[in-house]
This record gives sequence, structure tokens and C-alpha cells, in this order.
Amino acid sequence: MLPLVEFPELVQHYAPFFEDVFSEQAYVEFQRYVSGLIVSENKTIEGINRLFVNESRNQSSLNRLLTESPFDLKTLNQKRLSLLASLPGTEIKQNGVLSVDDTLLKHYGQYFEKIAYLFDHVEQNYTWAHNLVTLHYSDDETDYPAYFQLWQPVDLDKLEQGLLSAGIKIKESKRALKETAAHQWRQYLLGLWRRHQKKSSGIAELYDSKLRIAENLLQEWKQEHPNLKPPVAFDSWYTQPAFCHFLDKELQMSYVGALAEDHQVVLKRGQEKLSTFAAHLKQEHLDAIQHGKPPVFKRITIKYKGTKEQYYSYCATHRIHNFGKQRLVINHRQADLSDNPICLISNRLVWQAPGITRIYRHRWPVEVYHEEGKDEGLDQYQLRNFTAIERHIALVAVVYSLLRAAQHDHAFRNKLQRELKIELDGSVAFWQRVTQAQSLWKLALFIQAGLLQGHKLRELMAPLLRAVCPT
Repeated sequence: MLPLVEFPELVQHYAPFFEDVFSEQAYVEFQRYVSGLIVSENKTIEGINRLFVNESRNQSSLNRLLTESPFDLKTLNQKRLSLLASLPGTEIKQNGVLSVDDTLLKHYGQYFEKIAYLFDHVEQNYTWAHNLVTLHYSDDETDYPAYFQLWQPVDLDKLEQGLLSAGIKIKESKRALKETAAHQWRQYLLGLWRRHQKKSSGIAELYDSKLRIAENLLQEWKQEHPNLKPPVAFDSWYTQPAFCHFLDKELQMSYVGALAEDHQVVLKRGQEKLSTFAAHLKQEHLDAIQHGKPPVFKRITIKYKGTKEQYYSYCATHRIHNFGKQRLVINHRQADLSDNPICLISNRLVWQAPGITRIYRHRWPVEVYHEEGKDEGLDQYQLRNFTAIERHIALVAVVYSLLRAAQHDHAFRNKLQRELKIELDGSVAFWQRVTQAQSLWKLALFIQAGLLQGHKLRELMAPLLRAVCPT
């Protein structure tokens, strides 16, 4: 662990953007917390608090920042996005893409407010976790979270009373499940909610599912950016008819979603599984190549973050069961089509394979953010209070955005280069290491200055050693 004798240059440089979000006291704690998230390996409040030598305070001060300080999360997020908008490299661009995804913030034990026992599709098991839904922005120069919200488990009593108040009948035969099979009772009520949320006024507001959270985040984007019309990309879980219809009809937004192989394509010969349809196209393609005819899958090239990527693509308009007419793209990476196909749909029927593929490619950065964000503390909290957890997640987003801003802030980069005498050009993880290196340099200067002033080395090292090895 590296003791801090002053706030890192990165934090000192960008903190003034956020000063009016906090009270005078909370502003200091804000700087302490984001400094710790960048520099410390231990991202807990205890671990962060131990870092500071000259700003040494009781751990309760940092706790109060997250649990009691009256700062507003929406205002904090607006300031963060304003900072990014102030730099040409991180401002929103015409070729930008929004993507929607969620991630599990796992914890051992269930003693966290609003934690749930959720299925992990990667590990194929259930685990205690919070679930974070993120609306992410990406272009060829940068990417960062735009808006985000923690999912909360459904309040079954509230849902039951809301359904009854709306005149929706609950079968008497199902009421016994409330006492004998809680999971089945939950699934029954949520099934009623899904069937009636678009039909009956006020039903949708009874529960914020992940899809509803995504809709709310996109509505917030539209309100804050009325003149921008980026497309939205999402994986097969979010590619559901109601969500796609909402984007197309209510928000008038373009989208590109991935389809699972069991979706049905409506053909003249009847409905056919997408996997079967793709296999038929592959065989037609291989037969065409063998007989010197035009291929079914055309080679395309897309530009993505400074690189070029090749795909072999089929693109046509088809009717997809429950989705209606969609632009369907089926992509392979291998020229012989030996790899598994990726199937995409879009509501823009005139778009071609390169554009649709490029947009979907920009979905990947949200997954990278979730992984890199966890390295910066996204899931490393020991906070029990749900509001405090929300604030922690918002401050991790601030840290990620500061590191992104530094990549494109030429004046700040040149200043650090002169100080550290190293070339500064790299990823978020690289800039985190740069910040740690700069803090190490400040620590060396602190020791040197103390020695020049006649202090004994043991005297200088005592508070540093206490920071590393607290009693």
C-alpha cells in the first residue's frame, strides 16, 4: 500500500469541477475517497482511510460522506458528464453509440440492504449480488458510463396491493403459494405484472425490472440530449420485443440487438429457427463458392477504435416472430464460416451490414467498463446501506471518468510528462498506474524535503509506517 502525503495530481486537477456538489467538509472527503479508489489496493473505507498521512482523519468522516452527506447523485453525474463534454476527445460525437448492459456486484453473505440471490450466467450458478444496469457511451476515441442504476428486488406486498387496486384478479388457488412456495408466488405476481404493465395505468410503476430501468435511463438520455440521436446496442437478453418496440415507437431511437438462435424467422416456407436458417444460408454460400457463383456472405470491413476488422456478412430484411420487419445481419469472422454466427437485428431497414456491425461492436466497451470498474472498486464495498452503495458506485464512475479525461487532456498530460519524465499514452489502467507513480514521486519528494530540513529519517518515516501498518 502506498501512503499519500497529498492528493494525487489527477484529483487536484479535476476536483474543482465537483466542488459545488458538496459542502466544504464533504468536498475534502470526496477528494480523499476518489484518491483512495485510484491508489489503494484495498477499496474499502477502512483501506482508503489508512492511506493518508497529512490528511489523516477518523474513518467515520469517510463513512459520513456515503451515508449522511446531503449531496445529490444526479447533480454529481451531471458534473461528471460536463467535465467529459469539456474535452474534445471525450465529448459526445456524431458517430457515438449507446449500449445497455448489466453486471452482478457479488458479495459473500446476504447482509447487505436489497441484495438478492441472483443467477450468474457466466459461472452458471446462483450468488448473492446487487445488479447494476449501465447505459454506456462509446465512440472511436473514448467510452464511459453515461447513466446507471442499481436494480432492486420487487416488493411483493406492494406489487400485490397494486395489482388488486388496479382491478387485476389474483387466483385464489395461487394464494397458498405466498406461505408455502415464496419463489413461485413471486413468479406468479411478476407474470401478472408483465402481462398487464402496458395495459393498465400505474402497473408499470409497481416494479423497476432491468428492462424498465434501461428504458428509464434512455428516457433520461433523450431529455438531457434532445438533439443527439445515437443508436443503441444491446445483447440477446435485452433484445426483447417490448423493449425494441419502446425504442422504436416511443423514443424513435435506432437500435441494434443480438438475437438468440432459437428466435423464429418468418419465411415463405413457414417459421424457422434462426439457427436452422443460418445453417441453410451457410450451405448455400459454400455451394455457391464451389460452383463459382456469387457468395451469400459478403466480406465487409469496419473501423473500430483505430483498427479495421473483417467479417463475412449476410444482410437482408426479414420478418422476425414477435418483432415484425427487421434488418437481419448474420456475421462470421472466418472466411470458411466455421465459427459460430452472430445474428443481429435493427429497426433501420435501409442500413447495411457494415454500419450495423460497427454499431454492435461498440457494445463491447460496456463490458470492459464493468470489468475495469471492478478493479477500481465497483464491487469492493463493505457498505450495508443501499444509499451508501449507490454513492460508492457513482464515485467509482467519477474515478473512471477522470482517468478517461486524463487520456485526452493534453495540457494535463504534458505537465505530468515533464514531472515524471515518461511518455504518457495508454488505457484507463495505464493512467491509474501513472497516478500511483506520481503519488510515489510526491512521497519521495516529501522524504527528501524533510531530510533537507534536518529531520531524522526515522521521524519522517513514522507516520508513513503507521499508514501502512496501523495499530
